[in-house]
Amino acid sequence: MQFDDKFLQEMGLTAMPENLKQKFLDYVQEELEVRIGERISRGLTEEQLNEFDQISDPAEAARWLEKNRPDYREIVNRTIEEMKEEIRANREKLVGIQPSSL
Repeated sequence: MQFDDKFLQEMGLTAMPENLKQKFLDYVQEELEVRIGERISRGLTEEQLNEFDQISDPAEAARWLEKNRPDYREIVNRTIEEMKEEIRANREKLVGIQPSSL
């Protein structure tokens, strides 16, 4: 998923102060990575987690997830949709965000 001006437009955040847009987009991406990682790891053993941590190639990681966590795409999509809902629900607060808030 791309986190860019199109994403901000989709979320109704085009009025967000310009100097905060990239910081917000970076935050969204980082937060999604954390949430997705936590959810995917819940169904894995310690051994599997260690094995996955050793993978550096994205294509290899995708193959590994297909084999060891076949529902990972569903987890990713659900987590993204939940984040979008949170953003939409807080749209007014986010548009009026203060620079010191990020």
